[in-house]
Amino acid sequence: MTSLADQDIEQLGGPLSILTRQKRDHERLDRLLKRLAHSSPGVEEQATLHSIARLVFPHAFAEESVLWPEARRVLPDGEALTLQVEQEHQEVNELWTSLEQLPSGSPARSTAIVRLTEVLREDVRDEEDELLPRLQDAVGVRRLRVLGVAWEAVRRTAPTRPHPVVSRRPPGNALAALPLTVLDHGRDLLDASVRRFPKAHGPASRASDGLARAAGRVERTGVLRRGEHPSTHRD
Repeated sequence: MTSLADQDIEQLGGPLSILTRQKRDHERLDRLLKRLAHSSPGVEEQATLHSIARLVFPHAFAEESVLWPEARRVLPDGEALTLQVEQEHQEVNELWTSLEQLPSGSPARSTAIVRLTEVLREDVRDEEDELLPRLQDAVGVRRLRVLGVAWEAVRRTAPTRPHPVVSRRPPGNALAALPLTVLDHGRDLLDASVRRFPKAHGPASRASDGLARAAGRVERTGVLRRGEHPSTHRD
């Protein structure tokens, strides 16, 4: 069993393979985390965190919707392997939610960012060194490519922000995808308008806050908690 880090594109199954797509995103995340470590508190740090969020949350959502159900189906210990990663994803969601409430430059925010970086790096290693190589050994290249295409389709239409209350497993997360994606993308557009047109800050911020409250109500819809493991449950 060889870590994804030590395999080239051909070994991973070609550009369409889920393994190639995963490794690509992990490499981008590594670059962003290095940038975050050297970002000054304030605008620079927030811009880097924004880039990380838009990478991490759709990526993880697609894993939980497409990839981990496959691992549980084909691997004898798929339940334990995917649960560990889901618990890491849950911690990332919870850390990010708390981070959004902490003032820039505060010791608590710095501590949260350090822990967030640790968990994200642990998640990458657990996936690249253990879970994904095991999946690679269990299925053929054609299946890896099918999974890659399905994962990419979900990733492109997935929520872009943390949602710690929603189930990390189907059917809850699948049912949450459409409403939360619409709300998240609406907030993304409003936030982008503020960056381009600072004078629009007040109305756009209030509208974004309204969408955030709507997302919070959606998250707590009972059906969206279905399928989750108790260890990733958050009230």
